[in-house]
Amino acid sequence: MISDDSRTMLEATLPAVEGALGAITENFYRRMFDAHPELLSDLFNRTNQKNGSQPMVLAGSIAAFARLQCEPDLELQRTIIERIAHKHASLGVVADQYPIVHEHLFAAIVEILGEAVTPEVAAAWDELYWEMAHVLIGRESELYSAAGVVPGQVWRTVRVTERDQVSPDAVSFTVAASDGTALPGFVPGQYVSVQVPLADGAHQIRQYSLTGAAGEPTWRFSVKLDGEVSSWLHEHSFAGDDLSVSTPFGDLTLPDDDGPLLLASAGIGCTPMIGILHHLVRTGDTRPVQVMHADRSRARQPHRGELGELVAQLPGGTLYQWYEHGVSAEPTTRIGLIDLADIPVDPAATALVCGPTGFMSAVRDALVDRDVPADRIHFETFGGVR
Repeated sequence: MISDDSRTMLEATLPAVEGALGAITENFYRRMFDAHPELLSDLFNRTNQKNGSQPMVLAGSIAAFARLQCEPDLELQRTIIERIAHKHASLGVVADQYPIVHEHLFAAIVEILGEAVTPEVAAAWDELYWEMAHVLIGRESELYSAAGVVPGQVWRTVRVTERDQVSPDAVSFTVAASDGTALPGFVPGQYVSVQVPLADGAHQIRQYSLTGAAGEPTWRFSVKLDGEVSSWLHEHSFAGDDLSVSTPFGDLTLPDDDGPLLLASAGIGCTPMIGILHHLVRTGDTRPVQVMHADRSRARQPHRGELGELVAQLPGGTLYQWYEHGVSAEPTTRIGLIDLADIPVDPAATALVCGPTGFMSAVRDALVDRDVPADRIHFETFGGVR
């Protein structure tokens, strides 16, 4: 717990820190990568470093955690910690790496804010960092234990057994254990990290949602042609090739209850929904399930046929689709951006949403307007982190 004195200091200095986040994070990453270049080549997403999206994610998370000490919201805090901890676990992050971040982050804060960082200010932010770090380390330890792996030891070699084109720019890979044993189980909606060797010697990592049914001896995931890792997989990975893949993690998962579901996705964001739908079909689930998907066109939609077939097998399943281009071919197909104005929405539903940030914000606002409580709307972003 943050002390009262530190909480007061955080509240007083948070606006200044938030205002300087861009400069602080740029300085921090430059310092850390100069001292530890292997972190940029083998752990952090280089593409997202170049476009600035990943630095602002880290900065935003720390600032959000600080604000939650001043304006407590335990549910939001839990959501932030769960999202970060699952991502860290999928990368094999361990406790020994937190002091590295601390050293360079605080050096950046001191350099950017200068004399404003008094000993009292430094102590408050130091306490905040280690509070967040200890919470994350503890949660990551729980995730590693639940997965049956030693902290950080999440990688295994798997063999590609099938490669299928699921849209003009997306490929589905089925992988199996190299020794012929069954791969570990997973919770529907989870993802794996895939690490590939690039031409310059770097080993970059991306996450891909599992689209097969939980309980199968193999794993299946789809890759849209976008970015270094995805391009490498499209160009170099075929049946018979080996891949380095992590244990499954991820918090956008099927809820434990049997209440109504609403699954909303856009583009390749359909992949966690495909995995969840396979599980619902396999277990004979009869609950109401509304599936909403938005895409550029029918021709470019990944898993289009599979999505329709899965929903059709659910007694309570309903599918609505929106396309930016084309003509409406079915009663539940619309042309244009997603719009829930005339869609019946059950306020008791749990909503799982995956897609670009703008799409997720629009869906969230629409669902809240339809009386779905915000704490029952869960997200997974596709784009910068994938």
